[in-house]
Amino acid sequence: QVQLVESGGGLVQPGGSLRLSCAASGTILSIDYMGWYRQAPGKERELVAELTSGAGTNYAASVEGRFTISRDNAKNTVYLLMNSLKPEDTAVYYCNVRGFRLRPSGKYDSWGQGTQVTVSS
Repeated sequence: QVQLVESGGGLVQPGGSLRLSCAASGTILSIDYMGWYRQAPGKERELVAELTSGAGTNYAASVEGRFTISRDNAKNTVYLLMNSLKPEDTAVYYCNVRGFRLRPSGKYDSWGQGTQVTVSS
C-alpha cells in the first residue's frame, strides 16, 4: 500500500500564503502523477494543480499565477505553494498520487486525508 500524509493547512487572511505538503510512503516503485484537488462545502471536488512525469504542470484557471506545484523526488513529497489567497480558495485540499508499487506489485492511486484551508479576515 502507498500512504499519503498531508500537512500545512490552516487559517490565513486574504492575500496571505500557505504551503501544503503531501508525503508518500510505502513500497513505491514509481510516482508518475502528483496532484492537488479541493472541495468546498456544497461543491464537487475539483482539480487545483497537477504534475506528471511526461506532461509537466497544469493549473486550474482560478489559481494560475498564484499557486505553484512542485515535488521533491528524494522525499516522495509534493508541495502546493499558495500565494495571494482569496476567500474563494477556502476548501479542504486533497493530494492524489499515482504510480506503480512493488508489493503487492501493480498500480496505485492514493489520496491524502485532506487538510482544511480557510481564507478569512
